[in-house]
Amino acid sequence: MNKTVWTILVFLLIINIGRSQEKTYFPKKNAKWEEKEVSETNFDKDLLEEAVNFAITNEYKGSKDLRIAILKGFEREPFHEILGPTKKRGGPAGMILKSGYLVKSWGDIKRVDMTFSVTKSFLSTVAGMAIDRKLISNTTDKVSNYIWDGTFQGEHNEKVSWEHLLQQNSDWSGSLWGVKDWADRPPKEGGLDDWRYRKLKEPGTYMEYNDVRVNVLAYALTHVWRSPLPLVLKENLMDKIGASTTWRWYGYDDAWTVIDGLKMKSVTGGGHSGAGIFINTEDMARFGLLFSNDGFWEKDEIISSSWINAATKPSIPNVNYGYMWWLNKKGDRHWEGLSENIYYAAGFGGNFIVIDKENDLVVVTRWIEPSKIGEFMQKLTAALK
Repeated sequence: MNKTVWTILVFLLIINIGRSQEKTYFPKKNAKWEEKEVSETNFDKDLLEEAVNFAITNEYKGSKDLRIAILKGFEREPFHEILGPTKKRGGPAGMILKSGYLVKSWGDIKRVDMTFSVTKSFLSTVAGMAIDRKLISNTTDKVSNYIWDGTFQGEHNEKVSWEHLLQQNSDWSGSLWGVKDWADRPPKEGGLDDWRYRKLKEPGTYMEYNDVRVNVLAYALTHVWRSPLPLVLKENLMDKIGASTTWRWYGYDDAWTVIDGLKMKSVTGGGHSGAGIFINTEDMARFGLLFSNDGFWEKDEIISSSWINAATKPSIPNVNYGYMWWLNKKGDRHWEGLSENIYYAAGFGGNFIVIDKENDLVVVTRWIEPSKIGEFMQKLTAALK
C-alpha cells in the first residue's frame, strides 16, 4: 500500500471516529435548546415526519380534565378518590434529541402538566442519590433498619428491603395517608374480603404495581434524607441540569410528617389520586439526557453510572421492570424489533421518557395513547438511516 492511500485511509478513519463520538450537547439554563437540521442527522426527513404525525394523531382519548380521567381510569378501586392536586392537561407534545441536540419537537413543550407515574423514575433517582451519598448502605438492606416508627413492623413488613420497594415486589401490607394497600389496583377476581384477607406473597417473588407501596417508599426516603424530597431533587439534581423553576412535586393534601421538629409534606410517586410531579416537556428531556449520558451533565457526575446500571437491571419477578424504570426486554412489554437496551419512564395518559443509548436518542412524548408508544418508537427507529 503506497503512502498516499495509507494517508487517505487514516484520514477517513479519523473522520468516522469523530462522527461516532460526537460531543453531546447540554442546554444551559433558560437557553433556547440548540437544534440540528434533520439533514445534519441520520434521520430520514419524511419518515421522521410520519412518526411525529403518528404521535400527534394518536392522542390519549381520556378527558383533558384530568380529575375526570383519573376517576374514570381507576373507578373499580374501592374507596378511590382525589386526594391531591390535579391540573387540566394540554395537547400532544414531545421532543426528540440526538446527541442532546433537538431534532424535532411538537406541541407546547414549555407547558407544565401532570406526569403521573413518570414521577416514579424521579423517586427512584432520589433513592439512587441516597445510595451514592451512603445515606443507605445497600438496596438489599431492610427498610426497618432505617424506619423504626412502625411502618415496617410485623413479620412480613420487616422482610421488605429498599430493592423490594423499588422493584414493586414487596407486598408491603398496611395503609398510608388513609389509603389501604389492598384497595389500590385490586385483582379483577374476588371482592373486598378476598382482597383484604389475601395471603401475602414473599417479598421479591411477585411484582404488583401499587401506588400505596410507592408512596411508602417516598415516605421512607423523606425520613432518610430528613428533608422534603422536592427540595432534595431540586438541590441535588434539577438545579444542576438547568431545569426550569416551573416544575412541582406534590403529595396528598393530608400527607404530612414531622422530622427534626419540622413539618414536611411526604410526596407521591404517581398521580392516580392526584399529586405527583407536574413538569414541562423540556425539563423531562433534561432528565432523560442526564440518564442517556450515564449520570453526567457535561463534566459533573449527578447520579452514578453504577446506580443507573442497577436501576435498569431486570427484576426477577418481572423482566420488564427495574428500579421504577420500564425495560424493553423480551417479556410482556417488549417493543418488537427494537433494542432490548432501551429503557423508559411511563405515566398514565401517555407520558414517556425513552432512553435509547444505542442510537444516542432521548425521546419525550406526552398524551399519546399509551398502547401506541411501541408503534411510535418503531416508526421513529425506522426513520434512522
